[in-house]
Amino acid sequence: MAGISTHVLDAARGVPAAGVPVTLTTPAGTVHEGVTDADGRIGDLYEGTLTAGVHTLVFTVGGAAFFPEVTIAFTVDPERGHYHVPLLLSPYSYTVYRGS
Repeated sequence: MAGISTHVLDAARGVPAAGVPVTLTTPAGTVHEGVTDADGRIGDLYEGTLTAGVHTLVFTVGGAAFFPEVTIAFTVDPERGHYHVPLLLSPYSYTVYRGS
């Protein structure tokens, strides 16, 4: 089934980032929310028929961090199947990519 999932890793400490609130907003304005589990994952942030267009993920990573919030906008093509969007965090940078 198509959908959107994520995985957050604390690259500085080499551990999953558990307890990170994540909000997904679709092109229609629909909002889906989740919190990363002990392995830093949200496997079912959205499951179902994907809508074409720009989706936005907002990771609330901490008020004391240099980046207290990370916002990632990405384009979805429903024909391309499931979207997995991992986030790697470090104190002064982050990396995101389309995972498998």
